[in-house]
Amino acid sequence: MEAEDAGQTYEFDQATAVEQGPTDGTYEMDVDAGWTVGPKPNGGYLLAAAARAGAAALAAAGSDHADPTSSTAHYLSAPDPGPAEIRTQVLRTGRTASQVRATIVQGDKACVDATFTMGTLTTDPDGPWWSNRVPFELPPIDECVKLPSSRGGDSMVVSIMDRSDLRLDPAVIGFATGQPSGRAELRGWISFADRRPVDALGLLFIVDAFPPATFELAQTGWVPTISLTAYVRAVPAPGPLRVRQAAQVVDGGRFDEICEVWDSRDRLVAQATQLAAIRIPEGLKPPAVRETRSY
Repeated sequence: MEAEDAGQTYEFDQATAVEQGPTDGTYEMDVDAGWTVGPKPNGGYLLAAAARAGAAALAAAGSDHADPTSSTAHYLSAPDPGPAEIRTQVLRTGRTASQVRATIVQGDKACVDATFTMGTLTTDPDGPWWSNRVPFELPPIDECVKLPSSRGGDSMVVSIMDRSDLRLDPAVIGFATGQPSGRAELRGWISFADRRPVDALGLLFIVDAFPPATFELAQTGWVPTISLTAYVRAVPAPGPLRVRQAAQVVDGGRFDEICEVWDSRDRLVAQATQLAAIRIPEGLKPPAVRETRSY
């Protein structure tokens, strides 16, 4: 599960590394400050670290299932950069799939509670037996806009932007100039900045690496993830990945968001749905619905 090239260990693998803890089923990690949004670690990064611990627990139980094909995480309390413990519980080992639970704990406080179905990702080049999902088009990557980790006059640093090469379609960056489009959709390219090949763990980060699609509705502050479910379907072909992320409903201080990740073969390699909290500025009226899309 660790990507290496000619002996190189990539930043993502170092940041998600886990070591056996003092008791069976426990693992230790250092929450890395380089994978944060503001002061707090990115949810997809934490999910990947939990999956790595879950795979280690399954290996100790005699299972060779190491790819998180399905995962659901509840974000209970945002940990700080620094030492943390991951407590695992093997729920089942099977022939084609196994289940494991992993809870990231810091200071005796549960921060992320995740359940995984682990298996072995397909490398079949022929694609799925059936699908109703259609890949979307993007401008060439060199015509898209690379997002910086911070903008002038903004004290918030999004350090994951330095760990990834994320480039948005120019048609969806109205929020960057204070003129959101009202479509609640972002599209763009992404890869790891150090060119780490994307595997199952990398996809768990990528499904949560884009800015919130609600930025194209209104300028808001931090939008913390409450829960995230991800499906990882196949090992991506080499090259940058295309991501489309869209919000569906903003209601009661919450919104749901869906994400699709496509590789260079036009194969859907990962999907995610998450529920996040949002604080709409008082008195702000919603933009008119510009378009709808069936997902």
